[in-house]
Amino acid sequence: FTLNGQRFQALNGGPHYTHSPAISMSVSCADQSEVDHYWHGLIGTGGAESMCGWLVDTFGVSWQVVPKALGTLMTGPNAGKVGQAMMGMKKLDIAGLEAAAKGGA
Repeated sequence: FTLNGQRFQALNGGPHYTHSPAISMSVSCADQSEVDHYWHGLIGTGGAESMCGWLVDTFGVSWQVVPKALGTLMTGPNAGKVGQAMMGMKKLDIAGLEAAAKGGA
């Protein structure tokens, strides 16, 4: 199958290999608009939010919808505060993460 121009291959491993969140797809987003777009699109009409930028789509596939800025924010001097802020989020909010990186709560 193809997602956003990228080809993927999926195999049915039979009853001994069940689907689990041990494997997830990750979407790296340029800005909050992209985070929102992919988040809402992947949840669709039957998916579910999880924590820290994770969700499960209508087919049970786990996804991580992550702003590109997160890597930089998590390596800055207030990385602990960024991590704490992220732990309190479902869909990641870039403004909230940036506020934490500046020393906010």
